[in-house]
Amino acid sequence: MRGTPGPVLKDEAMLYDIRQTTTYSYQVPVRVVRQVLRMTPADRPGHQHVIAHMLDIDPEPAELERGTDFFGNGLTWLTVDQPHDYLSITTRSRVEVASTPLPDPAATLFVDEVRAMAMEQHDLGPGAAVHGLFPSRAVPLDPEITEWAGTSFRGDRPVLEAGLELMQRIKADFVYQPGATRVTTSPHEAFVAKKGVCQDFAQVMICGLRGLGLPARYVSGYLRTIPPEGQPRLEGADATHAWVEIWCGPVAGWIGLDPTNAIPACDDHIILAVGRDYADVAPVDGVIVTSGDHLLSVGVDVVPVVR
Repeated sequence: MRGTPGPVLKDEAMLYDIRQTTTYSYQVPVRVVRQVLRMTPADRPGHQHVIAHMLDIDPEPAELERGTDFFGNGLTWLTVDQPHDYLSITTRSRVEVASTPLPDPAATLFVDEVRAMAMEQHDLGPGAAVHGLFPSRAVPLDPEITEWAGTSFRGDRPVLEAGLELMQRIKADFVYQPGATRVTTSPHEAFVAKKGVCQDFAQVMICGLRGLGLPARYVSGYLRTIPPEGQPRLEGADATHAWVEIWCGPVAGWIGLDPTNAIPACDDHIILAVGRDYADVAPVDGVIVTSGDHLLSVGVDVVPVVR
């Protein structure tokens, strides 16, 4: 169990217990597995604080190492070097999340101003706009998506106002359909099909924004499993979720938008990792030595804690 004292967030902050179980079942025994996990929720001052985090792995790894990547995401490297026919990875976390007030969309910088500022930035640090500005491994530029997104982004329009409209258009035009796409589905394929899951919608939105010269990055995380009384259940609440952060200038900074549910990211959204696209933040990535296929199952529960 890991715990950090950290700052106490505002009294109205939400407190969550999170459990994720990822299980691989192999057709034939696997001799060696080397994995990197991105399954530790992020600490964000004033917004999200990880009170405790625990990781259980079965079979027990021969090697286990922890660290962070360039963007500050928590990483765990593990090696299992004994034959095994399943691998179970379970994380348990207690996380405190406070909503960040959304700026007045109409008062944010104009699209042309943000585009110019992004190109003039000299900052190359982890939170810099430049890292969300260019094509990446899983999100190449796509003229068709750029043209489609561009109808919302006049140069003299406030950038967050335009971003909210694009988010809502994706929700209106695309069908949330688990199984319709794969983890390797490109933004163009999802755009043509007009269906997919949160990963697809986030990467389509990022693709459109970058094509317009506007910085956007990919966020992986969780959604609250059971909504507050009287509110609809959010799509994507039974698995890891994904949404977008759009850079709205040096003052407003990065603002989270969830195109799957057409809502700004709020205290129902718990951040795991940020990156340029899914390839940067995949919860589990690595190499196995085997000659057979495998089955994957993932279960997520995000339960509010009564104070």
